[in-house]
Amino acid sequence: MGGLAALAREAGHRVTGCDVGVYPPMSDQLQALGIELIEGFGSDQMKLRPDLYVIGNVVSRSRLPSGEPKFPLMEAILEAGAPYTSGPQWLSEHVLQGRHVMAVAGTHGKTSTTSMLSWILEAAGLKPGFLVGGVPLNFGVSARLGQVASGHSRNYFVIEADEYDTAFFDKRSKFVHYRPRTAILNNLEFDHADIFDDLNAIERQFHHLVRTVPAKGRLVVNGLEESLTRVLAQGCWSEVRTFGTTVSDFSALGEPNNFDVLQQGRKVAQATWELGGVHNQLNALAAIAAAEHVGVSPEVAAHALASFQNVKRRMELRGTVGGIKVYDDFAHHPTAIRTTLDGLRRQIGPQQRILAIFEPRSNTMKLGTMKSQLPWSLAQADLSFCHSGGLDWDAHAALAEMGHKAQVAANIDELVKQVMSQVKPGDHLLCMSNGGFGGVHEKLLNALQLA
Repeated sequence: MGGLAALAREAGHRVTGCDVGVYPPMSDQLQALGIELIEGFGSDQMKLRPDLYVIGNVVSRSRLPSGEPKFPLMEAILEAGAPYTSGPQWLSEHVLQGRHVMAVAGTHGKTSTTSMLSWILEAAGLKPGFLVGGVPLNFGVSARLGQVASGHSRNYFVIEADEYDTAFFDKRSKFVHYRPRTAILNNLEFDHADIFDDLNAIERQFHHLVRTVPAKGRLVVNGLEESLTRVLAQGCWSEVRTFGTTVSDFSALGEPNNFDVLQQGRKVAQATWELGGVHNQLNALAAIAAAEHVGVSPEVAAHALASFQNVKRRMELRGTVGGIKVYDDFAHHPTAIRTTLDGLRRQIGPQQRILAIFEPRSNTMKLGTMKSQLPWSLAQADLSFCHSGGLDWDAHAALAEMGHKAQVAANIDELVKQVMSQVKPGDHLLCMSNGGFGGVHEKLLNALQLA
């Protein structure tokens, strides 16, 4: 929603927005753009008399225990018959029309891969528009409209394509609104247990996306994923390019930070960059394959990745005190936690310690659907610290098999104390959450300074 606000502002509209507990980096970006942020969902905001309300999927018709509506502004909009739409619908009608849309879908890696693809097109001189669910460091903003580059006829727009539902009044996945000509299907496993019953239900939504890609479009598909094979088996009407396996159209040979790019078994580029982790190597292959669809050679794409700086909150180093490094990462699904830890372990080697500090904050994790996978996801960490505030399930029991290697804290201050009692010089403190995490990064850095 913050990215949509930025696009609307760039298009010349006056934009305001409301939410609860807005946190950086998005809050900082919106304020820099002159977009007023209002705390809460009070009905008094009707006085602003906007031409249109764009409704995010956090909004519902639910009520508080007192019986009062949780979102009074939404109730007032409905009562007044004021004009409203969803974010994806607004984007489809006002930004994406007539453009070559390049959509990046998948359970994991959407933000990083969207940022990579945007940077590749930028480095190739294509001046793409983009909408990313984070802030790519190469651009410093999460969204821009883009333009037609000199000597080109196409206006490209790269978008992070989420399978989560659109709004309380539109239960389709967001990505069916985007109608891409190039679509990356990066991976697919069970997530969003609050709206999907099982993996089959998500596969069905991915097939809805496949149905919208034209015959001369391209699907870039992870060949390692059986779930995506099942999606394509439901019907496919577009060109398909695979990546990941040794027999894929695009594959890699070498370490994740320095590898040959192979196209149908033949080396076509060398990728050397600062990112680590097999997951990022796969993300890079997907971006390279998608960029080739619009005429950017793998060699040019790989060269662009050498200067790719990743995204805020993706293994972002927040500070170093006494040789102890504190990182911030968005990982929250067990698979994302595991791949993030694996990437850091590959980067630092087996001798240095990783302290994993995490909170199960996503709707899926709060429901406890994947709590049994947490020990597996944390296997690469030397010690793990879980913030259990707000959970309806027993984090102690879920982590019991890890023994002394896992601790649980009910609040952030207790969590910091636990970490400080165990930390040693040279340690890597990896904080993982899809929220603000109560400012734990700064609290750890401050505690380290005082130690």
